[in-house]
Amino acid sequence: MKKYGIMGGTFDPIHHGHLVIANEVLSLFDLDKIIFIPTGMPPHKIVEGLTSPYHRYMMTQFATMTNPDFDVSDIETKKSTMSYTIDTLKELISGNEEEKFYFITGTDAVLDLPSWKNTEEILSLCTFIAVNRPGYIVDGLDKKIKAITDKYGGEIYITKAPQLHISSTDIRNRIASKRPVKYLLPEMVEQYILKNGLYQEIQLKCL
Repeated sequence: MKKYGIMGGTFDPIHHGHLVIANEVLSLFDLDKIIFIPTGMPPHKIVEGLTSPYHRYMMTQFATMTNPDFDVSDIETKKSTMSYTIDTLKELISGNEEEKFYFITGTDAVLDLPSWKNTEEILSLCTFIAVNRPGYIVDGLDKKIKAITDKYGGEIYITKAPQLHISSTDIRNRIASKRPVKYLLPEMVEQYILKNGLYQEIQLKCL
């Protein structure tokens, strides 16, 4: 049985923090591959100002192309409708029922699982790996995670990965204000952003 990690996100843009987490989980859980899935129209985030699915997909391709254990799927970016995790999982698993899937996300997203569409079915289809985020501390995290699995079933592992204090929001703002982003994200992603003029007019935040 092969084991695949699923790492979804807007990746607007993808950066070294995402890649470090993926590589750490790949090793810790002895996975065969990590599948990056840039979101199309995410139900849990405001889509206003979100870079086009095509650009986010291409940036993710460039960011992962040197790692043979990383793949990128356009399963969500090719859709014109809202993307729900349950639908993505079903499509991924179809024809691969003998494989095991691990959904990699932050602890904040895992605690929000009860608000997701078809939570119980999602947890029956894959195992969740909750990764700590920089500066995100939850009192009684183990107890809260257990409450979710007691109610909906499934497995949720809590793990730690090296944390790089890099955010996509900060990168967008730095580009808009003409500040350097070198070493915050892969060089090929930086060149793609510059070539396509991305984030030049982003509303500045966190400055």
